[in-house]
Amino acid sequence: MDFRPSNEQLELQGGIANFCRDHCDDKALREIEGNGGFDRALFESLAELGVFQLTCDEARGGLGLGHADAVLVFEALGQRVVPGPFVFQAAAADLVEGAATGGQLVGGLDRVAQRKGVQLIEYAEHLDALLLLRNDGVYQLDRGDLANAMVVTPFDPLTPVSRIDVLPEGRRIADAARANRLRLEAMSLNAGLQLGIVETTLEIALAYAKEREQFGRTIGSFQAIKHMLADMFARQELIRASVYAAGATLDLLDAADAPALADVEQAVRGASLLAGEAAIKNARACIQIHGGMGYTWEVADHYYLKRARVLANVFGEGDAHAEAIAAHVATIPLEVRYADANA
Repeated sequence: MDFRPSNEQLELQGGIANFCRDHCDDKALREIEGNGGFDRALFESLAELGVFQLTCDEARGGLGLGHADAVLVFEALGQRVVPGPFVFQAAAADLVEGAATGGQLVGGLDRVAQRKGVQLIEYAEHLDALLLLRNDGVYQLDRGDLANAMVVTPFDPLTPVSRIDVLPEGRRIADAARANRLRLEAMSLNAGLQLGIVETTLEIALAYAKEREQFGRTIGSFQAIKHMLADMFARQELIRASVYAAGATLDLLDAADAPALADVEQAVRGASLLAGEAAIKNARACIQIHGGMGYTWEVADHYYLKRARVLANVFGEGDAHAEAIAAHVATIPLEVRYADANA
């Protein structure tokens, strides 16, 4: 069995990656930052490319692809830290009218993972709908329900946020099972974005290490830099396998012949835990390899670190994922948990 992406999948990913490179280079990112962190024309172009209808049924106008395909596309978006409310937009494409085509901008909050009290809503000024994932279902708030105050200086300049002191209840549009499914699908896409950050920060750091000279030698020849780059590469390969596995396991969720040990909860949360940590570590290492100039605003490295930290908190911090995995594993019968060992 071949677990590598197919040629068709690589062509799909490559097309999106080329679009992102052409429309989201460092200069374009700075322009988007200057315009408030959101480019509606860019968002609409991605919608036209089908980014938000990847997994929607063909009968409903979607592309009918799998979650493994969607993860590859979001990996390409993450490689250029493309700004926009993409995760919930794509995950809820078959739930909110107009989300698949980009006609409605959809954001979301995981109310189970997020702390209570004041909430920060990403892209709130642009959203037409905000989805709240609760234990008992999915709730929707419309634009008129979102009384908010913009945060003047957000942590990530490409992720504008607004403060909402009290969230309305909203109207229930799906049950608890759909809420859990949407959460898992959105988490896998979020992990895809994080994987893209892991890859690009290694690429940037490696290129710089090959050209920057100190003491008559390229800094990439120094042992300390070699070790940092090797660690970045090791993280990249581990995370790629984990994130791809999460997408593939989600595709097994509805299969009648799904393997008994294809545990989607473990796969998705494991990918989220590992990808969140790796994106932050690789982004920090990238800045460190650039030295003093890496900490300046003019160098684009900071976009990746800031986005990595934002993405790491969308569905709870790493400890929350680890605790959820432990709690989930504890519910699995011993004869299933250790099936291979007893074979």
